[in-house]
Amino acid sequence: MFYVYVLLSTVNRDVYVGFSTDLRVRFSEHNAGKVKSTKGYRPWKLIYYEAYASRQDATRREKQLKMHKAKLDLKQQVRYSLE
Repeated sequence: MFYVYVLLSTVNRDVYVGFSTDLRVRFSEHNAGKVKSTKGYRPWKLIYYEAYASRQDATRREKQLKMHKAKLDLKQQVRYSLE
């Protein structure tokens, strides 16, 4: 499976969108400070994910969610998880 996931920083409430084939390991790497782009905003909370059978579908969705409009829509969809 291929996963597209959304993390919430408990430090500055920033949202991060990523892609992985092993969601549990990748989430641990984010919180352990092993991911350069998210290291300074730890700890992270997993607030949303989607699973895909196809890598192409997952990477397309990741790119889509990283776009401003889609990110705003996603924030609205998971608004109670952001609180």
